[in-house]
Amino acid sequence: VQLQASGGGLVQAGGSLRLSCAASGRTFAFSNYAMAWFRQAPGKEHEFVSAISWSGSSTYYAGSVKGRFTISRDNAKNTVYLQMNSLKPEDTNVYYCAASPPTTQATPRMPSLYDYWGQGTLVTVSS
Repeated sequence: VQLQASGGGLVQAGGSLRLSCAASGRTFAFSNYAMAWFRQAPGKEHEFVSAISWSGSSTYYAGSVKGRFTISRDNAKNTVYLQMNSLKPEDTNVYYCAASPPTTQATPRMPSLYDYWGQGTLVTVSS
């Protein structure tokens, strides 16, 4: 299974970026997995950003990004997105996408519940 994250870059405060995460793998049933975005600063734990259920009907956001970020998915394209608006310097981080197998939680927030991780894409917000 491969998760390929892209879309990071340098943006000014108040700007927008759209991250994408494309999943591939011969036996990977993307539409069965909850997907999430985390971010991680050097030397720190993964910080939950947002998650979306397998169908896309349920979403969950960290308080720090709620109202500014929107997670979505296209199961036909095996891709999950994170639209980030009104970016702040404190959003600067490496962003990772992750996939969680079917569990009792529609939108898991714990990193330990995610089996597959992308390689990360750097988002830098200048003030």
